[in-house]
Amino acid sequence: MKALIKSIVTSLVDHPDDIDVKVTEEDSKVIYHLTVHPDDVGKVIGKNGRIAKAIRTVVYAANTGGNKRIFLDIM
Repeated sequence: MKALIKSIVTSLVDHPDDIDVKVTEEDSKVIYHLTVHPDDVGKVIGKNGRIAKAIRTVVYAANTGGNKRIFLDIM
């Protein structure tokens, strides 16, 4: 899942080396924390959050059907 998130975001940003995805697992959920260069935050979020919503939709759809819910946190 980390590779999927990185591959999507890499094509959107100007500083692909600054992309960092950290994973936090809890009992019923897995949270992916996406951090990008401060200049690229607007590009990842998009106008009215449309790009962020699209990225989340792809990540949620790629869930392999485990018992845990997936969340994507963009920082």
